[in-house]
Amino acid sequence: MSRVNQLDPWDPKRLPEESPYYWKGSPQVLRRSSLRDEGRLILVDLFSGAGGFSVGFEQAGFVSALGLDIYTVAAKTFMEHHPRAGFILGDARAVTPEMLLEALNGLRPHVVTGGVPCQGFSLTNRKRNDEDPRNYLFREFIRLARFLDPDVLIVENVSGIRSAANGKFVLEIVRAMEEAGYRAHVEVLNAADFGVPQHRKRIFFVGVRPGIEFRWPRPTHGPLGEHPWVSVWEAIGDLPPLGPGESAHEYHLPPQTDYQRRMREGAVLLGNHESPKHPKGTSEMIANTPPGEPMYEKFRQRIRLHPDRPSPTIVAGGIRPQFQFGHPTQPRGLTVRELARLQSFPDVVYFHGGIVQGRVQTGNAVPPLMARALALAVRAALEDGFDPEEHGVPLRSAVTRVALF
Repeated sequence: MSRVNQLDPWDPKRLPEESPYYWKGSPQVLRRSSLRDEGRLILVDLFSGAGGFSVGFEQAGFVSALGLDIYTVAAKTFMEHHPRAGFILGDARAVTPEMLLEALNGLRPHVVTGGVPCQGFSLTNRKRNDEDPRNYLFREFIRLARFLDPDVLIVENVSGIRSAANGKFVLEIVRAMEEAGYRAHVEVLNAADFGVPQHRKRIFFVGVRPGIEFRWPRPTHGPLGEHPWVSVWEAIGDLPPLGPGESAHEYHLPPQTDYQRRMREGAVLLGNHESPKHPKGTSEMIANTPPGEPMYEKFRQRIRLHPDRPSPTIVAGGIRPQFQFGHPTQPRGLTVRELARLQSFPDVVYFHGGIVQGRVQTGNAVPPLMARALALAVRAALEDGFDPEEHGVPLRSAVTRVALF
């Protein structure tokens, strides 16, 4: 490699930078599950991050028994919101079956989920590289999941994986599930179609044991649903106004929409509502940008949000993320709480680590309402007689689809 390439931060051949918040030591069982087998459906959340899958599945009646991640800040967020779940901190490649047994404390999961790292596949990654080592972490998911022997496996990733290496990775994940004894279903879902105030297309791989009939959830919102998409203002309009660098810890208005009421359920204090400390020029730039338009000429994806539309996809933004979107009515970037609202995390979930690490955690997460819709469909497949339509998620027939690229 030339000296130019060695110094070029955007060279795809450069190894990805690692967050200083990643655990560098041997994996540790930080906590064993204190749950008991009480007849409830049990979830294990591998590559859990802050726990988007777990929050959504618990809203559908599952119980989260274990999280696993390398990211120390996300581990703290996950464990605080799931106090009875076990947690393993460390690189999944070094996690052993014995660690899983210790952390699960005798429980057997019905479902194992994994938001496998997606940076190597993301179309927003200027260093996108088919040989990024993170692209192969799905193999570790399958290795650990095979040992756990659940009824259902679920892998989530960015839709850009379809075009990576001419579709090789999609086929490899499907093949790995089938070799493990599961029938694979593949679909791209948009979070906005399930009540999330954000257009966020993600690909899901659902592997089911023979004899289990799985059907994908049908959209509840948007052109194919019974309700309109949830807008940015419907999601965040009740949160206190802030200037750059200001924060608020109490609500100043009652909830104004059904979505806001849902997000505030159980919350007493307002957490993570702290504005970035912008210089004057940045605040003026945001103030002078019409809602829905780009704030920067060279970065057209960084827009000032339109209050009456769902947000575009929220991203983690690498290890030093800057603010991605401007507030629709205030001259500043979004708070972590506003990002969490746009991801459908309820206000009772507090994100540790401050503004920058809060952006990483929210941007990497599976939106809980999206996970909930999928969880209700999985529950219908596992529990004969359970009807997701009674929980607001009707179903459509499933067709195993692989050729999505």
